[in-house]
Amino acid sequence: MNLPTLEELLKKGVHFGHKTSKRYPKANSYIHTQRGGVHIIDLQKTVEGLKTALEFVEKTTKTGGVILFIGSKKQARSIVREAAESCGMPYIIGRWLGGTFTNFDNIVKLTRKLEKMEKDEAEGLWEVYTKKEQVTFKKELTKLQENVGGIKSMKRLPKAIFVVDIKKENTAVTEAKKVGIPVVAMVDTNVNPEKVDYPIPANDDAVKSIDTITNLVAETISNSKN
Repeated sequence: MNLPTLEELLKKGVHFGHKTSKRYPKANSYIHTQRGGVHIIDLQKTVEGLKTALEFVEKTTKTGGVILFIGSKKQARSIVREAAESCGMPYIIGRWLGGTFTNFDNIVKLTRKLEKMEKDEAEGLWEVYTKKEQVTFKKELTKLQENVGGIKSMKRLPKAIFVVDIKKENTAVTEAKKVGIPVVAMVDTNVNPEKVDYPIPANDDAVKSIDTITNLVAETISNSKN
């Protein structure tokens, strides 16, 4: 496992937290100082969090466990999708469907429907329908792809989730905790790290920071499979 140096994390802006007015009290354990009204994350704590989190990720995926990547904020979507695809893991970058974990049978039904519609379209089976009906089918297909396209290969609940922003993905984190799915996540200075099993103190807003942490998780998964 190759952990980044403090200097590398510094260059990526991983240390920048939120404004001091947005501080969550329990984030104090990984806040180093504040500059210009902005909290600065202790990067030594980031490295420690990464080490523990990546060891868990490696152990989980080495035995075939699936980790679901979650990141719906605008600057995280493409990073999360590409990282998940690079290591063969499912992902959600759109709106979280309530019950994704707590009513998983319904999600499986949606993914099966998506697979059937994609197959029917590819085989030209829609051509027997009117143009109006085909447009309706296409709209439904697009909606399914947006909602469950990234998890259509996920036939059972994941062994863990990786989350970019636990405030943005609060419903996903809450559902995961409810059904006993461990949470690995980036935690900025404005959130409660105690909601996370494997917290990684880091800037969850800057693209370079998100890219760095997310791809470290993806690389660990890829390496664990080899």
